[in-house]
Amino acid sequence: MTDTSPLRPLGRTRLYEDLIERLGEFVIRTNLDVGERFPPERELASRLGVSRASLRQALAVLEAQGFIEVRHGGGVFLRRRRGFGGVLHKLVERRARLPEVLEARELLEVGLAELAAARRTNADLEAMRAALAQMEADVNAAGLGFDGDAAFHHAVHRAGNNKVLEHVIDGLADAIHETRIESLSEPERPRQSLMAHQRILDAIEARQAAGAAEAMRAHLRQVSDVALLRWEPPAGED
Repeated sequence: MTDTSPLRPLGRTRLYEDLIERLGEFVIRTNLDVGERFPPERELASRLGVSRASLRQALAVLEAQGFIEVRHGGGVFLRRRRGFGGVLHKLVERRARLPEVLEARELLEVGLAELAAARRTNADLEAMRAALAQMEADVNAAGLGFDGDAAFHHAVHRAGNNKVLEHVIDGLADAIHETRIESLSEPERPRQSLMAHQRILDAIEARQAAGAAEAMRAHLRQVSDVALLRWEPPAGED
């Protein structure tokens, strides 16, 4: 009978990438939740049919990418599920793409925040407050606040009242969503982003253009601090 377990022994081709994919399959198949522990390292290596050295190499990559936490003497714990076990070359491609997307976001959104402070209407402010309330409710319920985050930035863009800039940034929606996923998946980041959004809103409401621009810039610099960009791809993958 064919062994279909996610922790079945691995072949020797593409061992490094296969290990990461197989661990991702295990997370999905067992519905492992964030904060839960993987089987002991010795058991994982035995069931996968690999050396503990090979397993540790894969775990080190997953930890650098922010997917797991390795507690010395305590085991391996799931840190985030979204994107876990993604094909390595796709992760490398996304890592290469992120800096330019983040740079584009800063160039566009800082200017739009500045314009929003000068041009916002009461309706714009209400849309921003509603987005913050949506995000806060999600974060308080242990969510990551994706929808509220997106709604807040969209409200700022609209308040800038520049259709050309709004059209350009709307065209980057999918790429911007990638940066949102990476950032809000960082530990403590959803609440940090919520507070950053409030600072942006306060400056826009007070019509402080320079303050709104600086608050947005500081927020996007924080968005840029993600595990995927701190990770160094294995030799030959970049």
